[in-house]
Amino acid sequence: MLVRAVETLPEGAHPLVRSDRGRHCRWPGWLALMDRYGLIRSTGAKGCSPDDAVAEGFFGRMKTESVHPGHWEERTRDEVLVPVDDCIRWHDHERIKRSLGWMGPVQYRQSQGMAA
Repeated sequence: MLVRAVETLPEGAHPLVRSDRGRHCRWPGWLALMDRYGLIRSTGAKGCSPDDAVAEGFFGRMKTESVHPGHWEERTRDEVLVPVDDCIRWHDHERIKRSLGWMGPVQYRQSQGMAA
């Protein structure tokens, strides 16, 4: 997965890779890949779960609003991915936030010159 993601990066990009200090992120093979591609590791403070609060909040909200209301055990993988994709698209493009000047995340990043 990491190698496929790196192959899509523009020349000279060295993005920050966030992890939760999970076992796979300490595996020597993973660390070697990070070094080989010049990726920057970022982990939360040990035992400090609030570091991941934003991500946890997003995925928790997505599960309760998009996934749990249905009878997903009767659905195919592709059928389940439709509302998940819709939720992510809504979150990034339509959901406005007061802290972003009443703009959605993509609109805010574009206004700051951080996204095309």
